[in-house]
Amino acid sequence: MTLLSSPLHDRHAALGAKFAAFGGWDMPLEYAGGGVLKEHAAVREEVGIFDVSHLGKARVKGAGAADFVNSCLTNDLARIGPGKAQYTLCCEDATGGVVDDIIAYLYGDDHVFLIPNAANTAEVVRRLQAAALNGLTITNEHRDFAVLAVQGPRSTELLAQLGLPTEHEYMSFETARLDDIELTVCRTGYTGEHGYELVVPSDHAGRVWDALFGAGVEARACGLGARDTLRTEMGYPLHGQDLSLDITPVQARAGWAVGWKKPGFWGREALLKEKADGPRRMLWGLVANDRGIPRAHMEVFRGDERVGEITSGTFSPTRKVGIALALLDTAAGLGEGDQVEVDVRGRRAGMTVTKPPFVTPSVK
Repeated sequence: MTLLSSPLHDRHAALGAKFAAFGGWDMPLEYAGGGVLKEHAAVREEVGIFDVSHLGKARVKGAGAADFVNSCLTNDLARIGPGKAQYTLCCEDATGGVVDDIIAYLYGDDHVFLIPNAANTAEVVRRLQAAALNGLTITNEHRDFAVLAVQGPRSTELLAQLGLPTEHEYMSFETARLDDIELTVCRTGYTGEHGYELVVPSDHAGRVWDALFGAGVEARACGLGARDTLRTEMGYPLHGQDLSLDITPVQARAGWAVGWKKPGFWGREALLKEKADGPRRMLWGLVANDRGIPRAHMEVFRGDERVGEITSGTFSPTRKVGIALALLDTAAGLGEGDQVEVDVRGRRAGMTVTKPPFVTPSVK
């Protein structure tokens, strides 16, 4: 399969990026002269800029667009108003498994913009189109826009240098202009730090990228490697690992993104039943007691009993220790502070069960 590339691909190559396939796209994993550790630290301490143009983009327009989206996706759009964004889930109706997790931007009753994950955009659009009411249009705009994430304590200072809006609330957005370029400035992110995501027409992505690095605030280009360590420290799920068709919102502790009192959404009955019965497994955090670095799919044990499996694992650059998200069997009765072992390449590594996040968030 031919990989898609970001409109900023040439700029990444000029910075010495190491590329990797992700969701069908050829994206920068890390950059020369930095690497994951320095890029991670830049976001926690200063400001980092990510190209996340691989993320999907879809638009639902027409009379009743917001009500239609609300009848399909899990969270309740009635909780927010125009100019606000909401984390939500597209679930399989029969099982409650997660087709994708999505950020929905509410422009008004007749207009919702969606940002799904790269690999799932076409499927989310297909499902919405199959269910669409007369008069609604659902368009896949995956290649029409780039997304640049500006994340870290100095992100506000950086955007202010360019005259872009910075004072809006978390999970809200504003339309703005940078010279003659119209873009959307969203107070969203995937790092746990104060930050913004800029949705920019693809044809103008290069000019915006250059402006960000020329704004007079020292910023570091960051790749998907640092994005993964940052989100794991926060306990943020990655679809395909911590959420999937086989992992429901109830199991993944994402019930807060479900409008349980709504009359209908895809997967409602299955999820209500699972919530009432109690899930067979739950997502927990693990912190290594020694040098062991947990990785996805490693098995978790209590003594000789297999009690779960790691879904995401990495070395935490902030805490200087291995951390993981793991689905643990509820029948095992494990909780905060309990001790387990992880099979790390044939060696048992001791780990402590905890609830994420693994670091104190500064996002607000």
